[in-house]
Amino acid sequence: MISPGRVIHDNQQAVLLGTLLVTAALALIGTSPRHSLTTSAASWTCIWAYTRFRSGLSSTGESQGRLLSWAAGVLLALSSVCERAVERGHIYWAKALLPVLVCVIVKVDAFGTARFNSSTDTRSAEKPKNGDTRLLTVLTVSALVALSYVSELRATFALGCCNAVLVAVVLSLLQTAHRETVSTDTNDGVISVSGLLSQPTIRKNIQQVLVDVSFAAALAQWMSAFLLEGFSTRPFWFAFLPQQILMVVLGVSMVIVHVMLNRSMILVVDKCDQVTTASTFVVAALAAQLATEFSLGRLWFASLCLLSLYVFLHDRTNSTTRQSALDDRANMRSRRLLTLLLLVSLALLAAFNFRDRLIARVVPNGPAAPWSPTLRDQDLSAPLQYNDTHVHPIEYLAKNAEHDFSSLLQRQSRTLGEAVAEYKRRYNIPPPPHFDKWFQFAQDRNVQLIDEFDTIHNSLLPFWGLKPVTIRRRVQEAIGFDGNNLIALMIRSGKVTHVRSGQEWQQKATIGMMDKFIQYLPDMDLAFNIHDEPRVVVPHDELSRLVEVAKDRNMPAAFANPDPKDGFSSRPKDLNSGERVDEVKVTRFNVFAHQPTWIPSRLSCSPNSPARALEEETTPDNVAAYAMSELGFVYNDTAFSDVCNSPSFGTSHGFFDRPNAFNVVHDLVPIFSQSKMSSFQDILYPSPWYWYGKVTYDEHKDLAWDKKESKLWWVGSTTGGFSRDGGWRRQHRQKLVRTLNAPDQAKIMYDAHLNSASSRDDNTPDWQMRSVARSEYSELMDVHFSHVGQCDPGDCDAQKEFFKIVAPADQQDAWKYKYLLDMDGNAFSGRFYAFLKSHSLVFKMAVFREWHAEWLKPWIHYVPLSLRAEEALESVRYFGAEELGKNMAIEMAEQGREWSNKVLRNEDFEVWFFRLLLEYGRLVDDNRESIGFRA
Repeated sequence: MISPGRVIHDNQQAVLLGTLLVTAALALIGTSPRHSLTTSAASWTCIWAYTRFRSGLSSTGESQGRLLSWAAGVLLALSSVCERAVERGHIYWAKALLPVLVCVIVKVDAFGTARFNSSTDTRSAEKPKNGDTRLLTVLTVSALVALSYVSELRATFALGCCNAVLVAVVLSLLQTAHRETVSTDTNDGVISVSGLLSQPTIRKNIQQVLVDVSFAAALAQWMSAFLLEGFSTRPFWFAFLPQQILMVVLGVSMVIVHVMLNRSMILVVDKCDQVTTASTFVVAALAAQLATEFSLGRLWFASLCLLSLYVFLHDRTNSTTRQSALDDRANMRSRRLLTLLLLVSLALLAAFNFRDRLIARVVPNGPAAPWSPTLRDQDLSAPLQYNDTHVHPIEYLAKNAEHDFSSLLQRQSRTLGEAVAEYKRRYNIPPPPHFDKWFQFAQDRNVQLIDEFDTIHNSLLPFWGLKPVTIRRRVQEAIGFDGNNLIALMIRSGKVTHVRSGQEWQQKATIGMMDKFIQYLPDMDLAFNIHDEPRVVVPHDELSRLVEVAKDRNMPAAFANPDPKDGFSSRPKDLNSGERVDEVKVTRFNVFAHQPTWIPSRLSCSPNSPARALEEETTPDNVAAYAMSELGFVYNDTAFSDVCNSPSFGTSHGFFDRPNAFNVVHDLVPIFSQSKMSSFQDILYPSPWYWYGKVTYDEHKDLAWDKKESKLWWVGSTTGGFSRDGGWRRQHRQKLVRTLNAPDQAKIMYDAHLNSASSRDDNTPDWQMRSVARSEYSELMDVHFSHVGQCDPGDCDAQKEFFKIVAPADQQDAWKYKYLLDMDGNAFSGRFYAFLKSHSLVFKMAVFREWHAEWLKPWIHYVPLSLRAEEALESVRYFGAEELGKNMAIEMAEQGREWSNKVLRNEDFEVWFFRLLLEYGRLVDDNRESIGFRA
């Protein structure tokens, strides 16, 4: 690609540049951000050890060249720290600045390299000519656009610039160090691919630079790694466990890549110059970015950058030769053409971005996929159109989910310092007091997702808008009125001193969940919801003001404290001794049992949302926010359960039709509930139902996959709402059972390639849609009611006549079926965790949200279903009939089983509850702005 000449004048330089390019790209793509400093430090150590003992040169003694080498090594370590500091944000774009920064350093002769530019030394960089400015501008701007990352923060930008400046300085220092280190051997040697790791013929001055730079870089980076990354305290044999072997192999591979990268970088600076080395880093960054985030626009600007780079290096290569006027004119035309192409490209980019902003519509982010038409032209009342007929939508969704989940696992914190840094990055506030105790508690129990607690933050965020004393008084008022149906639990001096109301098992389970950590909790009163249904919904305008006060005033004040106290304050005067609950005669709660609740339930939704439309009866759901393809496969489970997106829930879910119980308050009162609708402000916590083992899984009664029946199974009751005046027709369980057993037409997908007369030799599928009689696939469904209840006598009789009522089933009978359906009842379904622990594949339809939102992932651990259930038949058919679907079903069932045994243990409930109560304890502390944990 680069013209022959002084930049690349023989094969050995080509080998070096190729090695540098490939290894730099691999390092950008494959290096784990969590251990980048350790990886780099290990590579520099390997380079130092090999070169030092092979050459016999030492790292002691003083000379100008050696001091420059040591400085370069230290600055390399600092540049790595900058890159490590923004481990979750790409700073590829910083590489685009390297050529222009190096040229500036050469232009001003910052390190006195001009004295080496003699006729006998052709390796020093030429000072850029005035004509090169335009090319450098085109090169830098096009590279910046190609390498841009849309979510850069100001801190990320600053660190990226620091990284670029440090690397540019290092390259120039290396160039100067090579010249200052006097060689006693003028043999240039022969460099080959194998020679990158073993070169006895490299000149001694290069060996000396390698020894000095690697010594300083290794020392500085090991210190940085120790401070910023920490080291595992697990025993050595942990690395030989099956699940860890791959990670160890990848880590060792990256060390080898970094050895080749760092060694070839120093050699390229010597054999070519610092500008060529910087340019190679730019090309490597472009290759890495295109490999990970390809787009046509990015490819175009990368091409412009490469063309500019070619012309720039070509001009520099031939600068020492006399060129004709014709050559000068050709070079000038090249510069003008590249400049024109860049300006036109930037103008088109700006125009498209302006158009998108001008006509953009509010659509939640969906997967980057083969959608057509574009989102701005999408009918929001219909699922996103999916036009890739070669990939089944289920296969696409499962692969996307697998990629996202793998990334989630890899970026979890490994040390306390990392966990604290991640906490501050996410929430802009210090962790609560005793965070180190919680972290050790979690590590001792091998918690898998140490950073994923956004549900806690989101639940407690509005309460930061209230004063601590206000929160405490509202709790006392709520538990003091006996008719509020709340469990009152009082903690004093590190133990539960009083508990009132609720069933005995729920009291025991709630106390049991906090028994192992209660000594770290402050004195406080807690209110736990007895009902299945949630209790707190705050009007949108008031909720917005609370969040605004929290984010703009109270939380920043806590974050600004440089030295928070790691401990809770003593018991405030307004809390009693904890021996009894002070009686209250008034209550804020209203009782709406057996009444429609849609109107009060949607109060917290934005006035601009579909649920708050002035004519909501005729306003369609925002189906595009969560569903894709004509059948409506759920690609965004969070958007599906967002009731503000779906006004149809008011007439299709039992909770909104007539809940069995509904004591609601419209002020922000801290009520701990086991599940809630998205529009409610209850504080979620792990259900005592699960911790107490109310629904069990008997592994001895489970069957192997091939011995199970290929049916979707569910047997249950008509809970979910109270039916009166035919209301059961509007309730979710009845609607879902009726849909799956209806004698109507349904749509499925089929591979048209298998049925065509085409002579194609390839096996590429061609997925098309067709209508079929649902009765043709009736053997795939075994979904029935076994009990009719929560209804007036007339409605109960009507349901018994309409539905096929089967005999009640034992919980352990479920394991005979490959596919198990789990759906909402009065609130969350208590069978979900038992289903996940089986060898069957779980299908879940849930609008109620639980604490595990970040820990269980759809299309990885279970199959999400919409309330419309138009995709249900095709999902079951695909998993049972298609070869790829059969394999995916087994894999997903086992993934759900294995993962649930890692994250749905009682230990996991306790870790989550511990974190929640530490956060809540700070929330009700009068000194909450001055307490917290500081690493």
